[in-house]
Amino acid sequence: MECKHAWGVATPCYEDALGIREAVFIDEQGIDPEIELDGADEDKMHYVGYVDDQPVTTARIDMLAGNRVKIQRVATVKTARHHGYAGTLIKQIISDAQRSEVRGVELDAQETAIDFYKELGFEPVGTTFQEAGITHQTMRYGA
Repeated sequence: MECKHAWGVATPCYEDALGIREAVFIDEQGIDPEIELDGADEDKMHYVGYVDDQPVTTARIDMLAGNRVKIQRVATVKTARHHGYAGTLIKQIISDAQRSEVRGVELDAQETAIDFYKELGFEPVGTTFQEAGITHQTMRYGA
């Protein structure tokens, strides 16, 4: 799998990320488009994983205070799940963050994905919460 990333919304990478997010979050999970398309994409980094030049997985990165990053909007198209693509993308994001001397990596995992993130080295922090009608858990890498 080839990983690409780009800042903002004026890139082919963003267009591919948006297509994946719409298919997974809006079409499959029924999340309100106003929640998913939150207007915050312009100042975020968008990662996309490609297999045979086709976009299959994505994540959005937000820079937080204290030189930390938050991984958001992780999604994989239905036909590409269970092949390790999202895990590969997350590992690339962590590697890029570590090379940039980022102090911490965190995310808010959907409840069904907590074990997946634990396998990648994330640990739960705090209590669960609801977002877009879905139970989430904040997790930190290497916590």
